[in-house]
Amino acid sequence: MSDPINKIFGIDLGTTYSSIAYVDEYGKPVIIPNAENQRITPSVVFFDGSEIVVGDVAKESAKLYPNEVVSFIKRSMGEANFLYEYDGKPYRPEEISSFILRKVAQDAEQTIGEKVQDVVITCPAYFGINEREATRKAGEIAGFNVRQIINEPTAAAIAYGTVQETENRVVLVYDLGGGTFDITMIDIQESSIDVICTGGDHNLGGKDWDDRIVAFLVQEFQRQTQSEDDILEDPDTWQDLQLSSEKSKKILSQRDKTPISITHGGDRVKVELSRDKFLEITEDLLERTIALAHEMLKEAKTKGYEHFDEIIMVGGSTRMPQIPDRIRQEFGMEPRMFDPDEAVAKGAAIYGWKLSLNDGLIRRIAKKTNREIENSDNIFETTPKQIMEEVAKEMSEETGVTLSAVKRSTMRIRDVASKSFGVVARRPNNQEGVFNLILKNTAVPVETKRTFYTPEANQERVLIRIMENETNEKVVAVEHSIGIGTAVLDLPEGLPEDSPVEITFNLNREGRLQITAIEATENRQVVAKIETSSVIQGKELKEAIERAQHLVVH
Repeated sequence: MSDPINKIFGIDLGTTYSSIAYVDEYGKPVIIPNAENQRITPSVVFFDGSEIVVGDVAKESAKLYPNEVVSFIKRSMGEANFLYEYDGKPYRPEEISSFILRKVAQDAEQTIGEKVQDVVITCPAYFGINEREATRKAGEIAGFNVRQIINEPTAAAIAYGTVQETENRVVLVYDLGGGTFDITMIDIQESSIDVICTGGDHNLGGKDWDDRIVAFLVQEFQRQTQSEDDILEDPDTWQDLQLSSEKSKKILSQRDKTPISITHGGDRVKVELSRDKFLEITEDLLERTIALAHEMLKEAKTKGYEHFDEIIMVGGSTRMPQIPDRIRQEFGMEPRMFDPDEAVAKGAAIYGWKLSLNDGLIRRIAKKTNREIENSDNIFETTPKQIMEEVAKEMSEETGVTLSAVKRSTMRIRDVASKSFGVVARRPNNQEGVFNLILKNTAVPVETKRTFYTPEANQERVLIRIMENETNEKVVAVEHSIGIGTAVLDLPEGLPEDSPVEITFNLNREGRLQITAIEATENRQVVAKIETSSVIQGKELKEAIERAQHLVVH
């Protein structure tokens, strides 16, 4: 028997907590505990002089050093204007996130005695181009070979689909994490997992429930002290209330009330927060998740999916008892709590294991059929059954993985576009609009083409403005879209008005976009992979990678 297959680790890079997993020799996904023997690590970074501290110590340090601690960085991924400055050095979200990735990977290496090199990293389903590219760059800065970025609900469904015996079911994944909310419909079959459609809000999560408690505590402090001071302007008080609110939220999942102490400016106030009051001040947040679920279900109906068989809840915030209560009330079925803190990392690890097995199968298919395989998207469907049986058996014998597991690794997993993508062009009324070539919730990978026409004679070049938006309309207003990149196509001399320019959008399975524009007369073309100024790149990326090589994360 030859060496075992290459391990590809799965990392759940969460807003509030992160974790790492791999598939063991028995084909079982395993969470690797950190150095503190915890299965999840707080996604909190503490800049302590020349040292970078991540996790529980960083979270606790926020009480004493609120200005040196960064948390909830995931909410800023892909933001062009976000910079955190420490000791005169600016840090982008990608680099701060890389510290979290380094922490979970280093701890894993110490535990299992193996190097973490190849990884699959998860992100919210509705992350756009900027956020996904930023997530990939965070992994590269951390020193990983990022094999793929996959959606969190898809990862959870993969983990769920491997442990449930029932086949052929449509599942609703309700994923409420610390900082983000996803609602996704997934069709799980024996040989495939297909995402139907997804929705959500990347600024809705457990932190928002915490913030409502904080706002309530501020009001109570002002009422009891007869003060109108905004006590949140004091970083120490703000941090103390943040930690107290998170602790209180967890207590109220078990008890009817909890006492909270507030100290500020020499005043000390005691507040009692009841579960009923907590439900009252956060009710609209919960209702927002239900509204988003109905929006997604409405779109699923346009794809022929009128019902679903079960609801699974993932994400630590689903532990709040009001969440399953409200789901029962709204949908008339019992939701299943599925490994809320670990499902996403385990699913990513299973996906990585699938990629690793697939690598071996594809190499064997290429050798057996004497061909070079450039595009492996449909390789298993197009390879004759007899050859598939032969290479699967060879793979099993050489790696020690069971034949059934090797065959199961060829399961097709299809996701959907998180946004709609288009270009700016003029409408018949001469007003600019965004013409969407790929619509949100279209199955990926996908390639689509459209021909546009030059508005002027003798035009020297075409500026192609690539946009993304949240709608499913084919043409939308420019102001309802976000620019994610540009490309310039030079034109030959003397072209008449209305000369055709063919634009092709290619969105791959992890949501990365490539565009090609061709001028038909002389067949000139420009190819652009979308890498925007919102994401770290070039010299800045190189410097971040170099810094990371000499950096120790604790």
